[in-house]
This record gives sequence, structure tokens and C-alpha cells, in this order.
Amino acid sequence: MLNSRTTSILRELLKAETFLTSEYLAQVLTVTSRTIRSDIKELEATIENYGVSIKSIRGTGYQLEVHDDHIFRKLLKDFLDEENDKYNEIPIWPEDRVRFIIRRLLLADGYCKIDEIADELFISRSTLLKDLKNVKSILLQYGIKLDKRPNFGLKTIGDEFKHRLCISDHLFGKFRDELELAQTDLPIHIKEDLNFIREVVVNQLNEININLSDIGLNNLSIHIAIAYHRIKSGNYVTLHSNEMLEFKKVKQYQVAEKIVNELERKSNVRFPEQEAAYITIHLLGTKIITERHFYESIVPGFMGIQIESVVKKILHVIDEELHLGIKEDKELFAAICLHLKPAIHRFHYGINLPNPLLEDIKSNYHIAYQAAVIAGTILKQELKIDINENEMGYLAIHIGAAIENTKGTEQAKRCLIVCASGMGSARLLASKIRSKFRDKIDIVGTTDYYKLNLVSLHDIDFIISTIHIPIDLPIPVIQVHTILGGGDFERIEMILTRADMQKIPFIKEELVFLQQGFETSDEVLAYLCKQLQALCLVNENFLESVRAREQLSSTSYGNFVAIPHPVTPQTETTFWAVCTLKKPIDWGGKRVQFICLLSVEKNSINDLQNMYDYLVEMIDDSQIMQQLLKCKTYKEFEAVFSSKYKNVSMQ
Repeated sequence: MLNSRTTSILRELLKAETFLTSEYLAQVLTVTSRTIRSDIKELEATIENYGVSIKSIRGTGYQLEVHDDHIFRKLLKDFLDEENDKYNEIPIWPEDRVRFIIRRLLLADGYCKIDEIADELFISRSTLLKDLKNVKSILLQYGIKLDKRPNFGLKTIGDEFKHRLCISDHLFGKFRDELELAQTDLPIHIKEDLNFIREVVVNQLNEININLSDIGLNNLSIHIAIAYHRIKSGNYVTLHSNEMLEFKKVKQYQVAEKIVNELERKSNVRFPEQEAAYITIHLLGTKIITERHFYESIVPGFMGIQIESVVKKILHVIDEELHLGIKEDKELFAAICLHLKPAIHRFHYGINLPNPLLEDIKSNYHIAYQAAVIAGTILKQELKIDINENEMGYLAIHIGAAIENTKGTEQAKRCLIVCASGMGSARLLASKIRSKFRDKIDIVGTTDYYKLNLVSLHDIDFIISTIHIPIDLPIPVIQVHTILGGGDFERIEMILTRADMQKIPFIKEELVFLQQGFETSDEVLAYLCKQLQALCLVNENFLESVRAREQLSSTSYGNFVAIPHPVTPQTETTFWAVCTLKKPIDWGGKRVQFICLLSVEKNSINDLQNMYDYLVEMIDDSQIMQQLLKCKTYKEFEAVFSSKYKNVSMQ
């Protein structure tokens, strides 16, 4: 346990950017230097198992040295929490401190003194001033500035509506997909307001028979709670009179009035008329849950000619680029129309609807998300709106459902059997495969190995062979026992579950660049595209398309992996360009050290899905990824990769 004095010493060391002398610490704590030296020894013994030590240099002083970030965080939680709850979750790293400072400034009723914030964070004034540069940059995205007054400190100033959006994103952002807000670590007075407001909202929506998703309900309740908090502090939104007239015409305004009346009845807070319009804005941006059969009742023009026209173009371009066979899906058409109407409203007012499934969608529904990215580019072209990746994720859910619906009509995979032990064995093997996999596999024939060069493989999806085939083939080869057993069925099933899976011809030595020293994602992309252009694999516009895709939504996927690619297929062949880095770099907010630039042959969406299937397996396998990152030669890299896919031929 730390006593109050050793805790104070730890705080001072945390704040310090340079060595601290025992004389300085003695002066701060009003004790002798000898006492400080004794306390330092006690502190060292206590913290030695928490990934941190105290460096001591005679005549210079003491300084903390952190060896393990995660264990060090536990030190702060275990010890600093004991003295006072306000030290819970003390932000250590710059990005965490920036979020803390933003929340601190936004929730303050007046000015915040710089020294007080620095003390709360256990950092020096100079460190805080560095953090404030990033704070200002983030706030400026909302049109909010920092007003600085001598002896008073800092205060946020700007449009009230933008203030509330900023509070929503930076105070409530991580809680908006929580079903029970009361169980979060939000400040207690905010949780009390939220519970009260949520109850009012639910009761009013139930009265008029409107159903929202849990996330939609949370989002609406949070925005009303922010309004409630700001109104109590004397901060109100302002709207032009013509805007007020327009809002009063929509049915959502009547719902907002009912909510406002009930809030006023149950509290002492008075909501001006314009605050009802503010709630209307969020109601208009909230997607109402609609029964599935409602899709069938939508008639032309119901959602608006402009929206329907754009959605038709979205589906047409997606099918043209990705060949998903979903262009005529009426349910998908209606679902996207219904999603876009409130989404467009959210865009116009800067409202961000969280998507708790986003990372899972990006990792597991790659083609659907790629289709949503294409939809985003069309929305920008046609309606001049930039939808964010949360909105793309929601579109991908609808597209993914449509893709799954098409799978029921998929044709059987066409298979050729190569058997060296005679026609009888080949027929037995074929019969057993048909018995096990029925309509999943269409066996188009059998052949001996020496006749294989006479067989056209154009319409064949894969080969099942009882012998090793030493030549390079353009399709996967599964080697099995003549009498099927062991893991043979699993290997065949692997081919079927990875639709049209190719063997791994995508990796080529001239496209693998290991242990590079780049420091930014743009440096990596520029380098890889330059190499591809030198090999005449891409044209001069390829890099621009890859950057455009990256701007729409980051292609970093966790576990140090990024998978950049163009918005749509650009090249005549399918290939990978792989780059590993000596040190991780920031890539869209995630640490990345393994980059695989994908390029897919035009009109070959199966290749894109196949490559993602391979790469996702690597993303999920930390051990393989760490081995790949250590590779210094192509032979090492190929060996690790081959070990991962040893059940599938890499010929």
C-alpha cells in the first residue's frame, strides 16, 4: 500500500518531464531530503512489480521509467484509486488526455483554469499546452473555439447546436450502444437525468405506437439529456423563424412537443419552443423500425423520387462493379430507401449515429462493406453528401442480407477427380464424395495425372487428387486418400465454405517488401503503388483510387493489419503487394505493421472475397502474424504463410 506521502511523490514523478531532485520533492512535501530518499526506496519496492521503476542519477535526481504500459495502468488503478475516487481511470497517454480535456471543458459551466486541469491529470503545464493544440483542432471541427482569459482560464465558445453534437460524440460516444446506461461510468448526475429522460421518451413513444431500436432510443435519449443539461445552464439553441415553420409541419414535431410537455411537468426546467424543434431534428434523424412486410407495400415515389433514383443507381453500379446479383432485390431497394431518408437528415445536421457492429462488419462482411463504400461514392456524386463509416456499416448490413439470400440459389462447385489407381478407385471416390456432399459438388469427370494436361480447367472450381500434383495449376488442388478418411472431408469442406477459393497465387516475391522503415500510411501506399507501376501492373491513377478508398473509411482491421485497395477493381490481374514495417505506424487510429495492398481483376469479385478470407484468418491468428512480422527474407515469409495454409495446395 502507498501512504499519502509516497502517493504524492508518485504524482510528482508522473507530472515531471525531467529528473526531480530530492531537495525539490522535500520542499513540495515539506519534509527533509533524507525522508524523501527513504520514501523513494519504499516506493520502488512497492511498484517494482507494476512494469515501472525509478531511475536514480546522483546529483541529477529521480525519474519514472515505464517498461510495461498495461501493468503500469494497473498501478494507477490499484493505488491512486485508494486515496480518492476522482483518480479513477487517470488518462496517461496523449490521446486519452485530449479526450479528458475536451469533456472537462464541454461540461464546465464557466472557465477552467489551466493549472487545475494539469493537476487533475498529473502533468506539467507545458505538457498540457501541447495537448491543448490537439484539443483545439478537434473542437474546431465542430466550429468551437477556446476563449482564454487571464486569471480565469479556458472556456468553449461557439454555436450551441454544434456544442451539443460535440458533447454527444466525446462524452457519450462510447456509451451509446450500452443497453443499460445506468451501469456505465458516466457521472452520477448525468445518469440520473438520463434515466428520467429515457423513461419519459419511452412512455411517449409507446403512446403513439412508434418503435425504435435500442441504439436509436439511446441516441435520442442522450441528445435530449444533453439539451436538458445545457438548458439548465442557460444555453439554448437558436433557429431561424422559417426553419421553425418547416419543423412545425412535420409529424415528428408533435411527438417532440409531447416529450417536452412531459419533461416540463416532471421537472422545473422550461423548454423554449425552439428546443422542441431541436428534439424534432433528432427524431427526423432516427430510423423507425419497420415490419418486413412493409417493404412490399412501398410504391414508386413513396420515399421521394430523388432517393429512389439514387438507390436504383447505387444497386446498378454495385452489380456492375461487384457482380453480386442483387440489383433486382426489391426488399433491398426498399430497405436502403428507408435507411437513407433519416441518414440524409443526419448528415445535414451533423448527427452521428453510432454503429456498434462496425468493426465486425468490416472484418467479416468485406464484400458487403465494399459495396457500401461504392454506395457512399454515389451519394457524394448525386446528393453531395459524405456519409461516414458508421452509415456505411448500416448499408452493408442490408447489402449483406441480400447477398446471403442469393446463396440459396448458388450452383454446385464443379470438381475434377485425379486418381492414379484406376477407374474403379476413381468411381468409388466419386460416389463417396457425392454421398457426403450431395448437391454441393458436381463431379464433372475423372482423369489420370498424365492426361491432366489435355483437360480444360476453364469451368472447374477445384481438383480432388489421390496423388501429389507437382505442376502449377490455376485452381485449388486437394490431396486426399483413395479411401476417404482422416481430415479429407474437412479439407473438401474448407473449399466449399470458401466460395470459389483459389489457391494462393497472389503472393509473388517481387511484390513482398519486408522490414521497411516508413512512418506514415501515405508513405507506404505511395511506395507500393510506385513498385506496382514499375512492374506495369497498375496505371498512374491506381494510387489515387487507393487513397480515395482510404478517405472513405480506414482499411486497418486490428492485430497490426491494414488491407488497402481501390474503391473498385482496377487491374487486368489479381495480386497482393505485401509490406511489413520495422515499427508499427498509425493507420486510421489503429497501430499497423503488416500491410497487404489488394488489387483484384476486373469483373472478378470472387477473388476479392477469397483474398479477404485468407487475410481474416491471419488477422485472427496473432501467432502467425507475429511470425510474419519477424520475417527478413521472402523464403521465411513464404514458409510461414505456407504453414498457415498447409491443407490447401500453394502450387
